[in-house]
Order: sequence, then C-alpha cells, then structure tokens
Amino acid sequence: MRYFAGIDMGGTNSKIGIMNENGDILKTENIKTLSGEGVDKTLERIWEKVKEMMSSLNIEYKKLEGIGMGIPGPVIDQKIVGFFANFPWGNDIDISEKMEKISGVKTRLDNDVNVIALGEARYGSAKGYKSSVTIALGTGIGGGIYIDGRLLSGATGAGGEIGHMKIVKDGNLCGCGQKGCFETYASATGVIREATSRLMVNKTNLLYEMIAGDISKLEAKHVFDAAKQGDKFSLDIVEYISEYLSMGIGNILNIINPDVIVLSGGVALAGDILLDRVKQKLPKYSLKVTLDNLDIVLGVLGNDAGIKGATALVL
Repeated sequence: MRYFAGIDMGGTNSKIGIMNENGDILKTENIKTLSGEGVDKTLERIWEKVKEMMSSLNIEYKKLEGIGMGIPGPVIDQKIVGFFANFPWGNDIDISEKMEKISGVKTRLDNDVNVIALGEARYGSAKGYKSSVTIALGTGIGGGIYIDGRLLSGATGAGGEIGHMKIVKDGNLCGCGQKGCFETYASATGVIREATSRLMVNKTNLLYEMIAGDISKLEAKHVFDAAKQGDKFSLDIVEYISEYLSMGIGNILNIINPDVIVLSGGVALAGDILLDRVKQKLPKYSLKVTLDNLDIVLGVLGNDAGIKGATALVL
C-alpha cells in the first residue's frame, strides 16, 4: 500500500491528511499555519506533524511516497508560488523544492481552489466526467478547471480565477482593486452587500427580525434561511444574486463547455432555492449547445476536498 500526505494551507489554519492509494483518508489534523514565522519554519512544522501522524497510524514515514499541497495563490508548474494571498512570504518561491529538501519526499502543489476542483473530479461529484468546472462560492469566488485529466492552471498559475471575470462595467469595487468582478455580486460578500443596502431602506421583513435589527451581524446564510421561509424581501435578493450567478456560469459554459459544473462553498449550501433559479436563468446567458447534457451538482467532499485533491497531485 502506498501512502500520501495532503496539506490544505490556509491563512490561519492548515489541514493535514494522510491518505492511501485507494483514496481513503486515514487521519486528519489541523495546525496553526503561523506564516509570520517564515516559510521554512512553517514547512518544517508541517513535516513534523506529518511524521507524527504517520507514527500514530503505525506506518513508517519512509513509506510516504508524495506530498500534495493546496496554496492560496497562483502556482506555476505545480512548484512555484507567484505570490501568496495570505502569507508574508514574498514572490516566486519554489515551495516544492523547499519541502522536498526538508522531507526528502516528492512534493507538488497548486492553487487551493484548483486542488478542491481536482478532489471533486477524482473522488467527488465530478468523478467520471471528462471535463468539469468547480466554482467555490465563499467570501469570494474561486474556480478550478479540469479537462481531460488535467487541471488548467495557465502560464502564470492564474487559470481558473473566474471570480475576477468582469460582469458589470465599472461595477462594484472588488478586493483585487478592480471593478465589476463576478465575486462582488455572487459571493457571500456580494449577498451581504446587496442585503445590507436594501435593509437600510426596508426594515419590515423577516430578515431584519432574524438579525434582531443588528445589520453588522448579517450573514449570507440569514438571507437564504429567510427566503426559504417565504420572506419576499429575501426572495428578491436571491433572485438578484441568482441572476448574476447565472450570468457568470453562462460565460464559463460558453468558453469552457464542460460536462459538469460543481458548486461548492458556503453559498452553495443554500441548495435548491438558489440552484433552481440558476438553472432557470442559464438559457439567457449560455449557448443552447452548452446546456445539452450539462449537469450542475453540489460538491460532496466538503472539508476533505482540499486534502484529496492535494494528494491527487502526486498519486
């Protein structure tokens, strides 16, 4: 039996998993990333935790055949990180080389959402499809494109950055510094932004009651929960969000023409109340041929997607 380690690195915490060649996760643990200590110390602590986990499984760490990593940032050739979204580590760092020097184990990495997409393609809801696009709907919007057994990462690692596709000219300001990005309208941040704007002028609704009048506590989940209870105010917001989500997905369909779209992340947990509206609106934005035999599904791996996808880089 061959064994692999998958690491899903986050700005605060990093999740580590040990997986066998059959795709079974044998053990997972979370550790603080502590990126402020520097790249080498962080990687050394991750390696020590991997060895500790292997020992707890009564498996010699020398039997570990590969380390896969999901990194928040663009990754070139599954080795070099152009820049780190959350870590003060500088640019163009060969993480693969550093980790291999520390561990002696083959290491490959990719953007964290690309890794989630790979996990869903190999082990999750996109398994068996020739091509898939995974859309992570969270605080922002990330994407991973999987075609003919390979991730599409692009020349400089920015392939799949669908959240920064422009859908409104000079629209909402995005965290990237540009305007009109897809994620400013259809992410959890977009939901909260639109709901907050509307609540400033209309407080006679279930949504306002659910947050006890404290708009600072508003979350996207509140909007969807209120909508599911029939609150017209919240249903109108869901209609608004689904319009932009359909527009973004339609653009992706027209460019990539995948077999399946996988929706993951917190906003996707809204379920049918959002998904049904998106499917209804898609014909407005996508060529009919791209909808023929298209499946739109929810991701099934949850928090394990990053680990399974990371190990798939080296499996």
